[in-house]
Amino acid sequence: MAGIGFELRKLLRKDTLLGLIRAYTYAGVISSGPWVLSIIGILIIGIFSLGTVIPDVAVAQFQVSVTYLIASSLVLTGGIQLAFTRFCADRAFERQEELILPNFGGVTLLVTAVAGLLGLGVALYMFHAESILFRALLVACFVVLCNIWIATVFLSGMKQYKAILWLYALGYSITVFAAYWLRFLNLEGLLLGFLLGQVTLLTGMLVMIVRGYPSVRIVSFELFSKKYLFPSLILVGLFYNAGVWADKVMFWYFSGTGSEVIGPLRSSLIYDIPVFLSYLSLIPGMAVFLVRMETDFVEYYNNFYGAVREGGSLSYIEDMRNQMVFVIRQGVFQILKIQAIAALVIMATGAQIFAALGISELYLPLLKVQLVAAALQVVFLAIINVFCYLDQRRMLVMLTGLFLVLNIVFTAISLTLGPQFFGFGYMAALGVCVLVGLWLVNRRMNELEYVTFMLQ
Repeated sequence: MAGIGFELRKLLRKDTLLGLIRAYTYAGVISSGPWVLSIIGILIIGIFSLGTVIPDVAVAQFQVSVTYLIASSLVLTGGIQLAFTRFCADRAFERQEELILPNFGGVTLLVTAVAGLLGLGVALYMFHAESILFRALLVACFVVLCNIWIATVFLSGMKQYKAILWLYALGYSITVFAAYWLRFLNLEGLLLGFLLGQVTLLTGMLVMIVRGYPSVRIVSFELFSKKYLFPSLILVGLFYNAGVWADKVMFWYFSGTGSEVIGPLRSSLIYDIPVFLSYLSLIPGMAVFLVRMETDFVEYYNNFYGAVREGGSLSYIEDMRNQMVFVIRQGVFQILKIQAIAALVIMATGAQIFAALGISELYLPLLKVQLVAAALQVVFLAIINVFCYLDQRRMLVMLTGLFLVLNIVFTAISLTLGPQFFGFGYMAALGVCVLVGLWLVNRRMNELEYVTFMLQ
């Protein structure tokens, strides 16, 4: 998200309550807007379609299918997203921006080919009972979503945050209206409407990218050369995205918590709804995360390395290091504080929400556990961001790999122990990773001058 800080600093510089509110609102919308719009769009389609799509089960099948499409596309492209982001940042720093657009073409070509072949294989061999149209739409949606994640990363690097938000709003508005008008085709109609909206979203992104980075070449693969590719970043993206979804998949396919929906796809009502509600609490925490990381931390970070490059005094360099440490500590404290407030609001209304959704209040403890996990997840993202700035790729691989392994192990234990322990696996995995991550950040910041000067 490098670059959003300029807009945030401009708002905060006014030193007024309105400027402060606008800064945090802007950060919250930018950081959470796309996925919130995605979730709301899918839910609206389900609400409009209930009672009009025959059978009603098609609505659940559509929502579960889209959830799997989003999860699998994020896991598949997670690694290349980070590697491509680093490539774009390095080329921009070196003023070799003419390499960026051709390599975007190369990445999208590769992602399209891999996603198409993988999606086609899954559709042919795992969805025998479904129609050919459904399988074709499933593959097409998977390919388009994979490309959307890459394009979103590219536009973020171009600092087109408002454009991303408006494109997502347009894409999911078209998704909702197209699915509504095509609902007479049942499941296939809903999925076709979703595809039309995503194609619109991707087309808008591609137009902005081509206009922003004109180039004589369309496709290039320099990114995948040894000179430019960072395999460690591919692992970080893969481990993190797989770790986020690992516990959900385990609950979907555990016999006591999951149920069949369509083909090999399963869902877990008792786990999915609390997780969804807890993720809504991420919005204020993500806003604090962006404001703190992209204003104070980035300012001191730039001052530190600027002084290193330009021969600043040791006392000034140490002062900037100390300020970075202070901002990290204050940021973690403020994230936890604002997440606690958001969690209390959702806890206070949780019983009414569960009653409206027809879910037993016995699962309210699971919601509370997931709210704690959501707060820890924002802190974990902040730790990852710090290590990204410091270019500590080994630390990132270790932390995200630990997160993936612990989430699988702890979730398996919680499933074995019974309902009263559901959700504790995900929370415990994040808790351990946050504690380890904070210890590593503290140690690395204490050694920052030594690492900067003596290990180059």
